[in-house]
Parts: sequence; C-alpha cells; structure tokens
Amino acid sequence: MARIAPFAPPYEADVEQALRKWMPPGVTREPLALFRVLQRHPGLAARMRVLGAGLLTHGEVPALDREIVIARVTARCGCRYEWGVHAAVYAATVGLTPDRLEATVSGDSGHPAWSARHRALIRAVDELHDTATVSDGAWAALAEHYPASQLLELLVLAGWYRTIAYVANGVRLEEESWAAPYPGR
Repeated sequence: MARIAPFAPPYEADVEQALRKWMPPGVTREPLALFRVLQRHPGLAARMRVLGAGLLTHGEVPALDREIVIARVTARCGCRYEWGVHAAVYAATVGLTPDRLEATVSGDSGHPAWSARHRALIRAVDELHDTATVSDGAWAALAEHYPASQLLELLVLAGWYRTIAYVANGVRLEEESWAAPYPGR
C-alpha cells in the first residue's frame, strides 16, 4: 500500500485537468499512480511536469540513450515502479532490446549488449549513482560521443530519474498492473 494514496477516480475537475496534462494526447488509460500521488501537491506537480515532459519529448539526447539512462538509474535505485513503466512504454519503440533491458538491471558497463557509446553511458550513470560525480576517464569517454549540450542533459536526466525513484520508492508505489516485470522476479 502506498504511503500517500494516489488520487482515484472520479476526480475533481481541477485534478482531472492537471492529470491529463501529464499524459500524452490520445492515451486512454488512467494517469500513472506516480502522477496521481504528485498531484497531492499541485504546485510541485506542475513544476515537475515541465522538466519531466521536456526531458522525454524535447531533449537532444537520442531516445535510445535516454531510455538506457532511465532504466539504469531506476534499476540502480531499486525502483521497480519506474523501471517497469519505461520498459513497457518506451523500450521497444526506441530499440532497447530485451537483452539490453535486462542488462540495465544485472549487467555492468562491460556487458556485451552495449556499444562503446553505451558502455560510456552506463559507466557514467554508475559513477554518478555511487559517487555523485563522474571521473575524468568516464567523462572523457562520454565526451567522445556527446556534445556539451547533451552531456549536460545526461546529467540532468540521471538526476531527474533518481528524484523520481526517490519519490516512487519513498511513498512505496505499487507497480502498474501493465508495467514490464522487473528481471529476476
């Protein structure tokens, strides 16, 4: 049971309107439990939505790389909720194959599923997770593949999904019924 209950339908008109802003146009399923919890603090939710939506729909980082970062950050944080949502919604559409998806949970940067660019990405995410910084060697490897604007975006993306993991784990969100199962369950 979540520590903070997500809003449940039927929603008040202002809650309904705010929740629909979180969901992509045309999506008919209920808004994510995460969004329904965040809406308990409307001002915070509105500010978070802008950054979250911007990272997902207006970023410069290639979609596959974005999803590798999200999967790795959420896996390292033990956030089955967000890992499962992204695995179900985005993985196949961006080319994150089942073996790569599984490697975001159980592999390291040397896993054979990763290209040189993705090895650099996984290494940097792991260093950020473990030390809150990126070593000179890991930064140099990333900089071989990404311009400065994308390097900045990668740092924000990793930090954003760590924040999301903190929220989902902290309130003990139950996994969405349609989410991808976390490897090893």
